[in-house]
Amino acid sequence: MLLYLWALSMPQLGCINLYLFMPRKFIYFINPISGTKNKVSLLELIETKTAAENIPFEILHTREDGNYSFLEEKILLEKITDIIVCGGDGTVNQVAAALQNKDVNVGVIPMGSGNGLALAAGISTNPSKALDIIFNGTASYVDGFYINNDFSCMLCGIGFDAKVAHEFAQQKTRGVLKYIELTIKNYFSAKTHPFVIHIKDLEIKTEAFFISIANSNQFGNNVTIAPKASISDGLLDIVIVNKMSKFKLLYSLLHQIKLGQITNTEKTFKKKDIFYFQAKALQIDNPENAPLHIDGDPATTSSSFKIEIIEKAFRLLQPNS
Repeated sequence: MLLYLWALSMPQLGCINLYLFMPRKFIYFINPISGTKNKVSLLELIETKTAAENIPFEILHTREDGNYSFLEEKILLEKITDIIVCGGDGTVNQVAAALQNKDVNVGVIPMGSGNGLALAAGISTNPSKALDIIFNGTASYVDGFYINNDFSCMLCGIGFDAKVAHEFAQQKTRGVLKYIELTIKNYFSAKTHPFVIHIKDLEIKTEAFFISIANSNQFGNNVTIAPKASISDGLLDIVIVNKMSKFKLLYSLLHQIKLGQITNTEKTFKKKDIFYFQAKALQIDNPENAPLHIDGDPATTSSSFKIEIIEKAFRLLQPNS
């Protein structure tokens, strides 16, 4: 108690998790439809391991409407210290959006088809090992960003990859193989869209297959689209895949995934197959209303997007470095 009062009296330590000085109390959210893993065995694992740690906990289903605003009051009244999301990037997005600037830790047990945020943070996709990180890891701030009024904790895309995401969401069965199948199917029919990108005083007009705005280096499943990206560097990584032949598109994507080159936006902009640069904020004009995804989930598109990094958006439980 004395340590807790001391921390409260030290404003310069405002980044400290005050709940470190209090008993931990968990809420687990389980998405019943994400991924393909057995939810019954997961429940048993959670109950067994959390009880062994003597941590009080509650298990809730994720909300179909994505509204977690009720958590603010629940966290305060019940002294919740940790919110654990068992699901994919879309589920993490919805929960994390409601927990911005809240003194609570966010843990992830990856159960989605891609699990990009978890993989970028070094969180194991093995549920038992992910739980060990939740119990013994370090809670560190990570960034998020807004695209218009929508929060993203990892990645959003406009164009080809968003079209795949929209079709994937309609499938009765999910998983990596289904996503690959849809990607190949859409690859041969993919078309470009006109975009105008505004960054500071720079204006970029282009025809592109897609634009990715990344806070992490992951598409998911260890596929890296933005090799220089970090979930806590205060920057967005923007990847623009421009118009080219389908054969060259495949080669360029493989090259980008393997190497990745940062273009300095302060210099004269030069045309190339893939533009890759970093920024804290940008605007994208989308006159053809190319489709949009946010953290892998289909989202309503717009003719214009304002995008801005949100530094230290929430605390994520990660492996000890």
